[in-house]
Amino acid sequence: MGRARVVLWALALACAACQAARAADKVRIGNLNTIGDITVFIADAKGYFAKENIEPEVTLFDASAKMIAPLGTGELDVGGGATAVSLFNAIDRGIGVRIVADKGRTEAGYVYQSLVIRKDLIDSGKFKGFADLKGLKIAVGAPGVGPLSALNELAKAGGVKYADIEKVFLAFPQQVAALRSGAIDGAVMNEPFKTLLRQQGLAVEFAPTQDVYPDYEVSLALFGEKFRRERPDVARRYLRAVLQAARDYNDAIANGRWKTDGAADEAISIFSKRTGQPLDLIRAITPPAIDPNGEIRMDSLRKDLAFFQTQGDVTNMALTADQCVDMTMTRDVARELGPYKPRN
Repeated sequence: MGRARVVLWALALACAACQAARAADKVRIGNLNTIGDITVFIADAKGYFAKENIEPEVTLFDASAKMIAPLGTGELDVGGGATAVSLFNAIDRGIGVRIVADKGRTEAGYVYQSLVIRKDLIDSGKFKGFADLKGLKIAVGAPGVGPLSALNELAKAGGVKYADIEKVFLAFPQQVAALRSGAIDGAVMNEPFKTLLRQQGLAVEFAPTQDVYPDYEVSLALFGEKFRRERPDVARRYLRAVLQAARDYNDAIANGRWKTDGAADEAISIFSKRTGQPLDLIRAITPPAIDPNGEIRMDSLRKDLAFFQTQGDVTNMALTADQCVDMTMTRDVARELGPYKPRN
């Protein structure tokens, strides 16, 4: 009996050791709770993180710029959002963060982002075209963010100087309220807010930014350097989960619209549960294009960086977009997954 107890005790210790060895790896993720985060939501809801032995720990941020410092220190492993002055300057100063994958962009037919103009300005004839942007109050989410580069392209299309547009910095929900009150004249706005405005009759979706700024990278995935370099195996498994989710997302969309099938219903339901946004609103939006292999449209990054350098916000004129990106791991994982084959 004594020997049997010893054997059982040894087996119990071995089992405990196995359980400890299988403990999930925690990945600290910064989210904005926008449609650009849908691959994270899908990866979690469909068990892709669990399959990769990853425990996602999500922290909500109200601006992607606020993720840069914790990504650099290692308090955050993964982040995402628009290109920004703070991102480019952080990389230039050697803060450990890199762009690693696409999280959402415009594309022909995918009018995820648009210039919206207050309806009364359209109805009265005060706003007829891009030339009428001069002197107007146009909102973007925050100072020093990528949509300002898109606004610059809209201004150029109308022969208007960027400096002649009054920029107002408000988060998207506050933009909706400001358009309702007449405090602003328009905004460079993403989904689902531009659809909400249209449904409420507050603004007109005057033009997609795609018309003047093709294939604009609206949202990008960021990795902290500590995460990439000190836990590369976990980083690869994370990418495997979200790229699989990106492929599921692509199965749910076609030609800039949600499909009317089970794949779309599943994606819409997951996003609604995670964000609290109504199913009918999500169904009505134009979803962004998300590359199934995570590939980034580098021309968009180069345009944004050049704009910020011209404005004097990024002072190192020698900094290049290629220095800010490292897709080595993403491409390796995409090759492991094999070519994306859309489901009919």
